[in-house]
Amino acid sequence: MNPARRTTATALVLATAGGVLTTAATTATAATSCTSPAFKREFFANTTFSGTPKKTDCDSAIDQNWGNGAPVSGVPSNNFGVRWSLTRDFGSGGPFAFSAAAQDGIRVYLDGVRKVDLWKNVSTTARKTVNVTIPSGKHTLRVDFVNWTGTANVKFTYAPRTSATVDKVRPLTPTGTAVAYDTTTGKAKLTWSRNKEMDLANYRVYRRLTGSDAWKRLATTTAVSYTDTPPATGDTYAYEVRAIDKAGNESNGSADRAVTTPDRTPPGVPSGVTVQDEQRGVVVRWTAVPGATDYLVHRRWVDDGGDNPVVQVGKVSATALSWVDTTARDNLAYEYWVTAVDAAGNKSAKSSSAYVQRTDWPPNAPTGLTARTAPLGVQLTWKPASADQNVYSYRVYRDEVLVGEQRAKDGTSHLDTYVRHAASYAYTVTAVDLQGQESAPSAAVMGTAPATGLAPAAVTGLTGQAVETTVGPEIQLTWRPNSEEDVYEYDIYRAVQVDGVWQYDKWSQVRHRDEPQLSYVHDLYFPQGETARWAVVAVDSSGNSLFGSGQDFSYVTVTEPIAEDNGDTA
Repeated sequence: MNPARRTTATALVLATAGGVLTTAATTATAATSCTSPAFKREFFANTTFSGTPKKTDCDSAIDQNWGNGAPVSGVPSNNFGVRWSLTRDFGSGGPFAFSAAAQDGIRVYLDGVRKVDLWKNVSTTARKTVNVTIPSGKHTLRVDFVNWTGTANVKFTYAPRTSATVDKVRPLTPTGTAVAYDTTTGKAKLTWSRNKEMDLANYRVYRRLTGSDAWKRLATTTAVSYTDTPPATGDTYAYEVRAIDKAGNESNGSADRAVTTPDRTPPGVPSGVTVQDEQRGVVVRWTAVPGATDYLVHRRWVDDGGDNPVVQVGKVSATALSWVDTTARDNLAYEYWVTAVDAAGNKSAKSSSAYVQRTDWPPNAPTGLTARTAPLGVQLTWKPASADQNVYSYRVYRDEVLVGEQRAKDGTSHLDTYVRHAASYAYTVTAVDLQGQESAPSAAVMGTAPATGLAPAAVTGLTGQAVETTVGPEIQLTWRPNSEEDVYEYDIYRAVQVDGVWQYDKWSQVRHRDEPQLSYVHDLYFPQGETARWAVVAVDSSGNSLFGSGQDFSYVTVTEPIAEDNGDTA
């Protein structure tokens, strides 16, 4: 109990230690925060708990008798209210007893639900005990007390019901288990977090041999640690902790924590070692060894009478009983051995050897191919093939057509610029070795060309004029050829204004030639004196041009002559 005082209050905070409540002092401040399981206590100068409390502090227990006096300064001796509240962890929950006694009124709430209701002005202390079942986890208790007139006293307690016939709820499973093993002393120290049960009695510690379902109880303790000396057999032992409440209920076992005692015995020698020559490499296989956690693969190059060293070339976990040697070179012979390793690091003797003569295989297909849109085309990248595959070059295919090849030493990327704006293509890459053997294609990926930026530049030096010739009026255009290597032709367009907008029609095309100047001549049939635009637009081999791209292209404006005789009759 914490009687109210006019000065800053000191609250006794309850802490659960192995099921026993202990106290620790805390000081309530203006912004009161009370450490569970201490109650936050608020005094009101009314019986409706309205307005700002006159005082707030922490209370270790609800057990006060104010008689006929005022509980604190600023609160009357009659018609006042006191509210206690806390939120705490009830562990696994279960059956609890709420005991209340008050003069005058008391109400008790669990998570906002009223459980006790003695709410009237009485001349003697009224008492009531109710049994409630509290779910596991955190819950909020609130106790409201009012004194209307006369003597004021209040008491409230809550406690688990620990009878074995009533409490059938298991305690929470212990958490935070850890084990540390000292190989020098051979001792294993198991630790765990304190359980949150209010009716905790003790803990039981168990041990079993890994692979066995038989648990052996080692100890019963109220502490949160235990030291064991497991048999030094080289085996792995699992530990777990279970909580016991006062009704005798036992929790589930905690997460297993294992230790392995020193082991100096090597595992058995692998048997059944075979080798198989495949394009991806030499596949080494063997049979399982009991107790092995890893396998080591050893290799020796077999030449004409040479005494080459045996070297470790691979390591796999015990879940795998094969390994692929991707570094073995074509056309060479090798011997392989396998060694088993156990959890303690002990290595077996080497197995019997297995011999293989490698074939001259083509390279493996490249992997990791990606395609992304780049400013000048589609940028491809892929992972390099193993150096042991003697890769000389890579070939790039677009929609199954070869569009590029580059030497392996120049990298593993390729920019495909011979693409059409916004078009999508399927790409694959193959590897070619020094003997000209080509791998299977990589997995195909889709690449999309940029929407703009691939078209040849606007032509330069464009001139045009309408001239009268012996065969009639003609339009003559001349321009300089573009410098881009992939220019295929030049499209000729004529445009006239319709409602103030230039409307273009394609009239012809001229093939690209490597000459200082290009020209185009076209007859004008029945010219009407229109002012027309004549445009020349370079087109690359993929069909890209500036026409229709929203970008400027070259054109000249020509006023065409009026025909002297357009064929009309009066």
